[in-house]
Amino acid sequence: MTPKVFTKLLTLLVLLLVLHTLVMELVFHRLLEHSAGAGLGLPLLGREALWSGLIALAVAIPIAAWVASRISIRLQRVVSFARRIADGDLTARLRQPGDDELSAMEAALDQTAERLGQSFAEIESRRQELAAMLDSMQEAVVAITPEGYVRWSNAVMQKIAGTQIHPGRNLVHSVRDPEVLACVRGALDKREVRFGRASSLAPGRIFEINAAPLPSGGALVVLHDVTRIETAEKSRRDFIANVSHELRTPLTSIQGYVETLVEDPNPRSETTREFLAVILKNATRMNRLTEDLLALASVESPDYRVVPQPTRASGLVHDAIESLGGIVVDSEVELQSAGAPDDLVMADPDAMNQVFGNLIENALKYGNGGKSIRVGARLLDTGIPYEHLGRIFERFYRVDKARSRDSGGTGLGLAIVKHIVQAHGGRIWAESELGFGAQFHFTLLLAPAAVGEKTVVSNT
Repeated sequence: MTPKVFTKLLTLLVLLLVLHTLVMELVFHRLLEHSAGAGLGLPLLGREALWSGLIALAVAIPIAAWVASRISIRLQRVVSFARRIADGDLTARLRQPGDDELSAMEAALDQTAERLGQSFAEIESRRQELAAMLDSMQEAVVAITPEGYVRWSNAVMQKIAGTQIHPGRNLVHSVRDPEVLACVRGALDKREVRFGRASSLAPGRIFEINAAPLPSGGALVVLHDVTRIETAEKSRRDFIANVSHELRTPLTSIQGYVETLVEDPNPRSETTREFLAVILKNATRMNRLTEDLLALASVESPDYRVVPQPTRASGLVHDAIESLGGIVVDSEVELQSAGAPDDLVMADPDAMNQVFGNLIENALKYGNGGKSIRVGARLLDTGIPYEHLGRIFERFYRVDKARSRDSGGTGLGLAIVKHIVQAHGGRIWAESELGFGAQFHFTLLLAPAAVGEKTVVSNT
């Protein structure tokens, strides 16, 4: 209650008391006129009535002031309570005991504040759940106001756009991709769902855009990262093209020689043997390609499993040289051991035999006339041109494509090796200096009784 209200109430109360006194004095005068013969003096009775009224007024005014002050204090508490609620403090309570009308009003206001607090707590909980759900999405999400300003964005969108995007900032100043802006403008102006494709939002990444109008105004934009899908699709197309090319060459050769033999009614035996040798060579090449494709599909499959078991590194190297020595028998290359420790490593012997076989065969084909292939192993302490080293483990990648086909290579051997090594929990890489041979390294985890890693190195 404001001082003005308090003053008005007090003044009204005083006026009522004064009026009451005047009325009483008038009544006394009337009574005295009718009772003049009773022996009572008129001035005396008037003074007594006046003094009684003044005494009543003196008693009533403090009481009225005290009552008005109590009411004012309670109303001021209500006003303070209302201001706290308006400022967002839903924990404010009056909690004034009593059974009068003001107490009932205060209890009702407390109950209203409690319900508001529960409602806002539930809304905030749902908002946090929604924010957590949107932040956990793989897609980038951003809400736009009808005026084109950022209303909200999830963690993925903030990671893509960086500090440029935040609530209250114009989307044009936060996102520079024209496709995103065009889709948002269409959703805001035309009130219809727009689709697009963004390739300049983040370097090297491609996004599918879905911009939809919101019922309350504005728009919601969802960006789905399709970079991996695009990469996989491109890899699939390249794989099909490479396989088709690899098969077309020997098939064309086989078809040509067979047609020549069929069309010649009396082929010479020397020519026939020469042609059949070429046909056999190309058929063998196709068979190798088919086997390597099947092997690659097997090691790339999610179901592919190796069975590592404690095996001595020296035993792996010895078995590789002994079992694969036949590969280099007809060549001038010598397969040598570079030594290996007896530490136990976790390896699948059959899978390792395939790894060593592909690496040794690869070294034999592309060794540029080297005289030895060295296979060894050592504990890991913590000639290929450099530009090719990062890609030689890709499917069908060749440093010298023409010479590779002449030697019968399929371009899949190192890709198979990479997947087998990775299935063992290791990694593989190559080191080379042009004109000085190459080294292929791969790691195997030590058996549980040992500590660290084991690196098995093949040198060409």
